[in-house]
Amino acid sequence: MVGASSLQQRLIYSLVGDCFIQSKHPLSKLFHYDPGRKHVSMQLSRGLSGLTDLLFSRRNEDEGTNNKRKRLRPGKISPCRPVPNHIQRPPYVNSRQPPGIASGPEVHDERGIECMRASGKLAAQVLEYAGTLVKPGVKTDDIDEAVHQMIIDNGAYPSPLGYGGFPKSVCTSVNECICHGIPDSRALEDGDIINIDVTVYLNGYHGDTSSTFFCGDVDDQARNLVQVTKECLDKAISICAPGVEYKKIGHTIHAYADKHRYGVVRQFVGHGVGRVFHADPVILHYRNNDGGRMMLNQTFTIEPMLTIGSINPVMWNDNWTVVTEDGNLSAQFEHTILITKDGAEILTKC
Repeated sequence: MVGASSLQQRLIYSLVGDCFIQSKHPLSKLFHYDPGRKHVSMQLSRGLSGLTDLLFSRRNEDEGTNNKRKRLRPGKISPCRPVPNHIQRPPYVNSRQPPGIASGPEVHDERGIECMRASGKLAAQVLEYAGTLVKPGVKTDDIDEAVHQMIIDNGAYPSPLGYGGFPKSVCTSVNECICHGIPDSRALEDGDIINIDVTVYLNGYHGDTSSTFFCGDVDDQARNLVQVTKECLDKAISICAPGVEYKKIGHTIHAYADKHRYGVVRQFVGHGVGRVFHADPVILHYRNNDGGRMMLNQTFTIEPMLTIGSINPVMWNDNWTVVTEDGNLSAQFEHTILITKDGAEILTKC
């Protein structure tokens, strides 16, 4: 990395749709869209083409798959849930414009650290509760309703709600959904896996975390993918400390994924988090040669996404839901961490 600040003008990042690309060039110069082929390609400089040669190869949820599972289909999305007026809202709420990545890292004083611990703890508690709801027959919209209520009951705001027009309070990504699944009327089925991504905004600070849960009787193939993805996150956190290069995170994750023959998704990354939802640095989960080093009292997320098959993402027409090109499973885990003198403190842990 040339430096996280320079990259923030030209990189996609976690919790963004295709309309959230950050670039020094106008979008019309970056994208070519062929409606007949459902194809979106990105015109990239040589320096960025190593990051991703193709952003979203197809926007078509109807293509076939080699596995026996039934392919995901969009369900019905219920209206946005209200938030009481007394709850503090992030600045981006009520604006459909993408906030982008804020320039500069999230480094905190003593009060900021305590606020981050509080938001991280609440996010972890909400995620733990959400996981208990994962059962065959439960709708992802039911999970959103429960998460929404728990967050506002604790005086916090569900960060995804209204972020660039995102219509729900949590992301629920089932089976081949890589990330940013919108909760809807689809009921969970026996054998599904589901990533639940929770972010809360409490007292002016965001806490961001996710886990992949099992629904009913899940086969060994899915269980192994989920286990290795969690281990990738744990190993990445274990190498974090002041002065460590960010690129070591990607090297650690990629090496472990390779060992187990899983793919690492490149188009969605970790990020600084704190007073803003997304800030420098951009955290790449795959091998890279980018620069930048971790700082004392800094907070950011690590959130690897692994796949059994293709790592190429396909976006649905809702401009949010991202699934694997071949319909094979994907899993993700995420924590918000604080860099301390002794290493890294996981803030999003119960």
